[in-house]
Amino acid sequence: MTPVADPLRFAVVGADHRHVYHMVGELLAAGAICAGCDPQTSDPRVLDGLRERFPDLAMVARERLLDDPSIAIICIAAVPKDRAGLAIAAMRAGKDVMVDKPGITTIADLEAVQQVVRETGRMFSICFSERFVVPATIVAGKLIADGAIGRVIQTVGLGPHRLNRAIRPGWFFDVANFGGILADIASHQIDQFLYFTGATGAEIVASSAGNLGHPDLPRFEDYGDILLRGGGASGFIRCDWFTADGLPIWGDGRLTILGTEGTIELRKYVDIAGRPGTDHLFLVDGKGTRHIDASREPLTYFRAFLADVRDRSETAMTQAHVFTVTRLALEAQATARRLR
Repeated sequence: MTPVADPLRFAVVGADHRHVYHMVGELLAAGAICAGCDPQTSDPRVLDGLRERFPDLAMVARERLLDDPSIAIICIAAVPKDRAGLAIAAMRAGKDVMVDKPGITTIADLEAVQQVVRETGRMFSICFSERFVVPATIVAGKLIADGAIGRVIQTVGLGPHRLNRAIRPGWFFDVANFGGILADIASHQIDQFLYFTGATGAEIVASSAGNLGHPDLPRFEDYGDILLRGGGASGFIRCDWFTADGLPIWGDGRLTILGTEGTIELRKYVDIAGRPGTDHLFLVDGKGTRHIDASREPLTYFRAFLADVRDRSETAMTQAHVFTVTRLALEAQATARRLR
């Protein structure tokens, strides 16, 4: 009889963004144990929300968490510019790392993280929540793998967000802290382009970014777009902070996937004036049109990540994919035409 492995233990270092909630919640649901959370934060409201959702979560100093040999994984949702440095410290302490996106905000930090991964053999994984926490993307991946729309030749990824200005901390409005809208939000859509097309790399054909609606926030970017090509496919990305208050969700995130024999459209978070709920998938093929409710599809990334940590495998996402997405997002940001 095969012995049952002890649950892996993880800890939170850097609770500055609300994405930490699903990182902790989904790792717990996947069977891991949370050993504690470093209480240092730039936004006490995030820490309060973490305590409210997970009342048994212990507050433990960062140094103790990094020094604890029983902790295998460090989760990081710090101010974006600090994530690479925290990840490097965690990997040098013998931990694997799961980082909120953007995991890295500069090319110099990317090269430093890559070097530490090579030196330590630790895993650096970015939780691309717009794929990993969206059941519809899992169903889409299965359909494409089964040949439902033929070969994927183009994707259109839309990442609109509500600004929620009143609840944002000061760092949120300075590009030096979050890396820019393309380095930040568009990394989601670049990840999805590579995943659904099967491309292992891409070229940034054109990109633009700027502040079009918030002149009183001169260090902020509220709009960006990218045209990219790779693996015999092309992709268009648009991300912004212009979701109106009338929408009952933070953003009408959509992805359209064009294949040689059909199309798939994902309305991830809302079907405007249509069906209730989330995770709507629309399939068009040679037989007709179909709506699929994908909301009950189990998430796979978090269990796969834990298995990878235990087995030293790459089933959740390859390390090469993580770094390719990051480099493309940073290149798009660095070369973007500035909009005013």
